[in-house]
Amino acid sequence: MKDQLGDYRRVRQKAMSDNWWFQADNETIVWRGQPKLSAATSGVGVGVVVCVLAATVAVLLNPWVVASGIAGVGIILWAVARVRRTRYLLTTRSVWLKRGILKQTVRRVGLSKVQNTAYSQSITGTVFGFGTIEVEVAGGRDLRLQRIDNPESVQTAIADRVGRTETDTLGSVAQWRSVLTLVRDIRTAIE
Repeated sequence: MKDQLGDYRRVRQKAMSDNWWFQADNETIVWRGQPKLSAATSGVGVGVVVCVLAATVAVLLNPWVVASGIAGVGIILWAVARVRRTRYLLTTRSVWLKRGILKQTVRRVGLSKVQNTAYSQSITGTVFGFGTIEVEVAGGRDLRLQRIDNPESVQTAIADRVGRTETDTLGSVAQWRSVLTLVRDIRTAIE
């Protein structure tokens, strides 16, 4: 029993890739990415404002208020860590999203569930080559791949693979013609 369990663990460990996404047989990575660090801009801005306010109040009123500047630094670190801990992955079968600092969320959407894809770029995104991809999911929440490099090529890669999943037609045209001939022969015999 112990050997069987050991074999199971080895197989399971082999199937787990990067410890957060599951790789099925014959599944390969098409693209992997993460948001640009500029996605943390709003959090960094809030943290800087808190630090400046704490320093101003400390100088004008009470020097002990400067300790509240630690909250501002914490906000900055949290915003940066949140962006750095977000990962996106496109495989030949799925789109994956992982995010979270204290609690991780991993979401897998099979390409057979993707209904539509689109990308958008702001003015700065157009200048610097980043944007956001929207993936519409049948029967679930949509996925947003935010502030990624070269969004047009990633969106095209997803769109090109939609419909080409593990459920593709099995067999050649000649094999299916022979099946059709066989079914017609059976139908003729029954009639």
